[in-house]
Amino acid sequence: MATDCIAQISFRFQGLLQPVVAQFNQAHASSDGGALLLKALDDRLGVTARLADSLTDPRQPGKVEHELIELVRQRVYGIACGYADCNDAARLAEDPVHKLLLERDPLAGRALASQPTLSRFENAVGRPELYRASVALADLVIEHHRARLKSRAHRITIDLDPTEDPTHGQQEFTAFNGHYDSWCYLPLVATLTFNAEPTQYLVASVLRPGTSPAKQGALGVLARLLRRLRAAFPRAILRVRLDGGFASPEVLDFLEAEAVEYVVAMASNARLLKRIRRLMGRARMVSKASGATEHLFGETRYAARKWRRKRRIVMKAEVVRHPGRDPKNNPRFVITNLAARPETVYQVYRERGDMENRLKELHHGLALDRTSCHRFTANQFRVLLTAAAYILFQTLQAHTRGTACAGAQVSTLRERLLKLAAWVERSARRIVLHLPTTSPWLTTWRQIAVAVGAAPA
Repeated sequence: MATDCIAQISFRFQGLLQPVVAQFNQAHASSDGGALLLKALDDRLGVTARLADSLTDPRQPGKVEHELIELVRQRVYGIACGYADCNDAARLAEDPVHKLLLERDPLAGRALASQPTLSRFENAVGRPELYRASVALADLVIEHHRARLKSRAHRITIDLDPTEDPTHGQQEFTAFNGHYDSWCYLPLVATLTFNAEPTQYLVASVLRPGTSPAKQGALGVLARLLRRLRAAFPRAILRVRLDGGFASPEVLDFLEAEAVEYVVAMASNARLLKRIRRLMGRARMVSKASGATEHLFGETRYAARKWRRKRRIVMKAEVVRHPGRDPKNNPRFVITNLAARPETVYQVYRERGDMENRLKELHHGLALDRTSCHRFTANQFRVLLTAAAYILFQTLQAHTRGTACAGAQVSTLRERLLKLAAWVERSARRIVLHLPTTSPWLTTWRQIAVAVGAAPA
C-alpha cells in the first residue's frame, strides 16, 4: 500500500512470476522534459519578454521573490504544457524542468511561485496594461512574419471570429447568450493568413461580455491591424473575411473607407430570397437530375435600408440531398467588393472555415475558456497568456514541416514532443536532461531541437 512516506505500489499479473513494483522515488525528474523546445522558441521570438515589458510591477523591489518575467513565463509555459489553472502551481513547485524554463537552478533553485502569488499577479493587471500587452503580441506576430517573408507578402487576409467561452460562476460581465444557450463570455479572435499559405496565425484575442454583438470591438481591432500591416508590408493587398454577424453598415463603411478587399457573409431576408428564387429553381432541377447535392452561383446588386448605396451580393443556391430525406434548399449570400466570378468569391469565403480549427486548438488544446477569475480584467489577461502560448505552438508547428509531426495540432504536439520523462543531472560544467531512448518521436524531437537553435552533439 502506498503512503506519503512509502510511495510504492505492487501489481501482480498472471503471466509474470514476480510482482511489478511502481515507486515514486526518482528525485530530480519531470514529465515535461520536451518543454525545452518552447524555451528555445521563446528565446528566439521574445514572446514572454515582450509580454512582461508591457506590464508594470507595483510591488516593493526589496520584497520581490519572483520577478515579473518569471511569473509570465511560469504561466505561459504552464498553459502550454497543459496546466491551465493557477492551482497547478503547487504540483509543479519543485519540478526541475519548469525551474529550468525560468532559468533557475533545476535542483537547488527556488521553488516556483505559489497559487496565491499567481492569482495576485493576474488580478493586478489593469486595462492600460492589457491594451499594451495586446498591442505587443500583435506587433510581435507581424514583425516575425515580416522577417520570415522579407516584407514580400502579396496578400494578407484578416479573419475575425467570435467564440463561446462558457462561465459557471460569478465572473464580471458574464451574461446569458440565447444563440449559444449558455452563460458565457464571447471572445473575439483575429488571425492573419499570408499569401496562399494554409495557416491562420493568431494575432489578437479580445475578451467580451456574453451578450456582445459580433461587431463589438471589431473596428478597433481592424484599425490597429491594418495600420500595422501597412507599415510592415507596404505593397501587400489587404483582405478582410467576416461571418454574417459583422455585416453591419458601420463595418462595411469602414472597410470601404480603408480601401481593403472584403468578403462578408450576410443573413438571408425576404428580398434576397426573392432575388435567388430563379437560381434556386435551376439548382433543384439539376439536383433532381443528378440525385445528389448541387449548387449554382449568381450575383445581384442590393442595398439594405440602412446602407448608403448598393453593393455586390454573391448568391449560392444549394440543394442538399441526404438518403431517405427530402431535398432541402440552402441559400447563402456574401457581400463583397471583389471583381472575381461568383464561384471564386464564394470559395474565398469558404476558406475561412479553417478558423474553426484554430478555435478548437485554443479551447481544447490550451483551455482558452479557463476564465474562472471573478474580475473581467484578470480573465482578459488569462486570454492573452493563452494567446502567447498559442503563438509559441504555431511557431513550433512551422518547424514540424517535413517531419513525422507535420500538421499535428496543439494537443498532439504536446503529447508527442513535450510530455517526455526526464531525469535532470547537474554538474559544475553543464545541466543534462536524460530522456528516454525509446521515445517514439525521438528523431522528430532532435530535428526540431536543431531547427530552433540546439547544437548537435
